[in-house]
Amino acid sequence: LPPGHYARIRQVDGRHRLLAGIDGLKDQSYVLYTLSQEQLANLSFPIGDYSKNEIRTIARDLDLSIADKPDSQDICFIPDGDYSRFIEPRLKRKLPGEIVDSDGTIVGEHDGIHGFTIGQRKRLPIVNNTTRPLYVTDINSESGRITVGPAEKLMKTRLYASGVNWLSGIPPISWVNVGARIRYNGGNAPARVRTLPNNGAEIEFDDPVRAITPGQAVVFYDGEIVVGGGLIEYSLPERAVKPATGSLVNEMPTGILAPDGQVVVSPAR
Repeated sequence: LPPGHYARIRQVDGRHRLLAGIDGLKDQSYVLYTLSQEQLANLSFPIGDYSKNEIRTIARDLDLSIADKPDSQDICFIPDGDYSRFIEPRLKRKLPGEIVDSDGTIVGEHDGIHGFTIGQRKRLPIVNNTTRPLYVTDINSESGRITVGPAEKLMKTRLYASGVNWLSGIPPISWVNVGARIRYNGGNAPARVRTLPNNGAEIEFDDPVRAITPGQAVVFYDGEIVVGGGLIEYSLPERAVKPATGSLVNEMPTGILAPDGQVVVSPAR
């Protein structure tokens, strides 16, 4: 099956590897981290070895009507970019609530958390009595409370991810170095990752990254190779001492990590 994604597949030592597309501006490997070895064996990505300009040239040579079709931006089925308006009629219920600052002081109210995202600055219904811009730094999907704060509050170094898939089918047994990407158009930041029970993973970045957003994917790269990925659940508190790559497997916690960094759930036996 040859879908039209900008990515590549190579077979190495009997296993299929997913690679980023040649065109870095169009690379779509980030959204393909859930693929299994069986699926990779039945896929091909013929346009991944070309740039978008080269594909347009080929399309013109073949006299295809879509050769000069404008590129889609963001989500193709929301052309006006109004995600909130798209989501609202599909909600089972709205979750309104308070907007508080970093000290817990109420600075506003909102009609539903679906209209906000981590790192948002514009169109916040708040009273800002400071001289500094405020950003959404946390969204509590249970209480509906949204927290805002200065830009530095967006910078984090650790996160917990669930539903993690390792494309090789073999999870690493200790901390490994990767390039971790936390959004579609983001770069790969140097990080370490270790597997946790229940298809979880802990990711720690070398340097703070901006706006770790629950619900977004975090995808692990080894150079241009997609190693794996999962869904961001929450950021974790800073660690006093960073772990060494290659830590023993028996250092793995026996449960998942809560937002405060504590182990709270033992894995199923």
